[in-house]
Amino acid sequence: MTLADLAYPTLVYVHLLLFVLWLGADVGVFLLGQHFRKRHLYTLDQRLALLKLLVLIDMTPRTAWALMVPLSLSVSAAGGWWQVPGWLVAAGWAIGGVWLGLVWDAHKHDQTPRAARNRRIEGWIRYLLAAFYLWLGGLSLGSGWPIAVGWLAWKALLFGLIFVAAIMIDVSFKPVGGQLAAVLRDGSSDATEVPLRRTMDRTRIWVWATYLLLVATSYLGVTKAIP
Repeated sequence: MTLADLAYPTLVYVHLLLFVLWLGADVGVFLLGQHFRKRHLYTLDQRLALLKLLVLIDMTPRTAWALMVPLSLSVSAAGGWWQVPGWLVAAGWAIGGVWLGLVWDAHKHDQTPRAARNRRIEGWIRYLLAAFYLWLGGLSLGSGWPIAVGWLAWKALLFGLIFVAAIMIDVSFKPVGGQLAAVLRDGSSDATEVPLRRTMDRTRIWVWATYLLLVATSYLGVTKAIP
């Protein structure tokens, strides 16, 4: 096989690898979050250690998410499933690169104005990409353009819904910062722990929605069950 022959299967392999890393690491984040909630089983210091590990592991799905955007466009183009304009593939890689840089820079400079600025920019990128994929999938399913292949159009729509669910995870989880500060300041009690637990329970709804959408999207990609 020539290098050109290897291009498409290599892209597919990396695409699948990112899916495994995204879902696998996200399950790890979920399990750590479950154990963080068990205040009668762990000391506060132990729970904080679990939370630090959660944040670190969460960088894996965040990285995979950013890279999935340009890679999905590249796989579609290389496989001939969709005549993706060259400028769109290039734009996808540029956006994915900027997004990835923002994610890691915010992690490196956490709890600083620089991190807050990065996350605001990242938020707008995610909102715009969510709108793009929902538009792309919805228009293609309704008119057969610009994506004529049914399963790929559904994947685009589901990817847009993954963006919505993942965005809602962050939105639902946002009060945790202040609630955790209350636990550290006032100690662990029903008054401080119950609101924190309630926020985490609400967030779990969107976590499960993300998992289901990821599984459905990957199933369509493998089986190509819809013509």
